[in-house]
Amino acid sequence: MPNSPSDAPRRITVRRRGPLLVEGPVEVELEDGTTVSSDRFRVALCTCRRSRRYPWCDTSHRDRARPSDE
Repeated sequence: MPNSPSDAPRRITVRRRGPLLVEGPVEVELEDGTTVSSDRFRVALCTCRRSRRYPWCDTSHRDRARPSDE
């Protein structure tokens, strides 16, 4: 049963100016209600919305400078 007390919690690692690293497998519900999933042992979720593979991080944040107001 999902979310039962015996389930180990998912670990999410927050990186400054980088993606959220989530121990997988994961399902992500997008703003439009669609669901995407990954069965990898760890996934990187984009937080800057620059990824061409959003919600998955493709490291686009490394190539482009952030606006000064962020």
